[in-house]
Amino acid sequence: MTNHIANWNPPVDFRARHDLSRRDFCRLSLLATAGLASIGTAGAVRGAPQEQGAAKKTYPPGRYVDVHTHLGQTWNSTELLSAEKLLRWMDDNDIAQVIVLPLTSPESSGYLITTDYVLAETKPHRERLIPFCCVDPRTSYTGGHKGLVAMLKRWIDQGAKGFGEHKPGVRIDDPRNMALYAACEELELPILFHLDEQRNMDAPGLPGLEQALKKHPRATLIGHGPGWWASISGEVKQADLGGYPTGPVAPGGAIDALMDKYPNLYGDLSAGSGAGAITRDPKFGRDFLIRRADRLMFGTDYLTPDQKVPQLELYRQIDLPADVAAKVFRDNARRVLKL
Repeated sequence: MTNHIANWNPPVDFRARHDLSRRDFCRLSLLATAGLASIGTAGAVRGAPQEQGAAKKTYPPGRYVDVHTHLGQTWNSTELLSAEKLLRWMDDNDIAQVIVLPLTSPESSGYLITTDYVLAETKPHRERLIPFCCVDPRTSYTGGHKGLVAMLKRWIDQGAKGFGEHKPGVRIDDPRNMALYAACEELELPILFHLDEQRNMDAPGLPGLEQALKKHPRATLIGHGPGWWASISGEVKQADLGGYPTGPVAPGGAIDALMDKYPNLYGDLSAGSGAGAITRDPKFGRDFLIRRADRLMFGTDYLTPDQKVPQLELYRQIDLPADVAAKVFRDNARRVLKL
């Protein structure tokens, strides 16, 4: 940058003029001061865009933020997924960042994946691998609400950006779950939950989930799993909450109804349940993505090397408006999780 002050020549050489009156000296001094001030102002104006640009958040390159992945070995039928293999898969599939979820409930997976493990494995790669924390609601702890908040706060201080995958074998509105929602609400920790007939159980229409939303209006809940995505349709039977319904979507689905009423409810599009909800009725699915563009987040549930995930091909085929694609594929996750 040019040094304007060094190159500025005063209109009068003060050193050569010893016969200036006091009035002339003051006048010339004021002119010089004004000139310097204007140079400073001009420099500030010219520099402002650069300063704003420098403050703008930058992200790793990639089309997607995946809100649902795991590390380690999840089931006895799957292979261990390391951070290095996950990163290579991300590079191959245009994925900028992923959320890495622990699995801490006995119903959640064959091998439990602790929060401390996720924090340790993601620590060298935090620009791209974003950890969540999780604790089973049946865990013993002391100190009531304050004790639970302190437990979660320890993990937040180590980098956790959300709570989940929340997947315990209790009802979605079980009092022990409600205690967790209250703690996450206080800590502004988004909750990614799995809902089906074995974990976070509910009834058609999702009345238990509505109770959780109603009692914790400042808690952000992100729905996932067969029971959640079956509820994209009306006329859902209890058995549908544990399966993968096919065929046209009936009007009156609980997801739309709850999203209309509760601005703190979001959807995770991962796994076969998320892909199936969009593809079972393609026109409805595309319209749903557009209508709920501010509430949906791309995800895969990638958990083992070489796993096939339908979302990668699905979203190459669906023609979405550019602004909708940007929100669903990455912007909503970054906004909600404050990445």
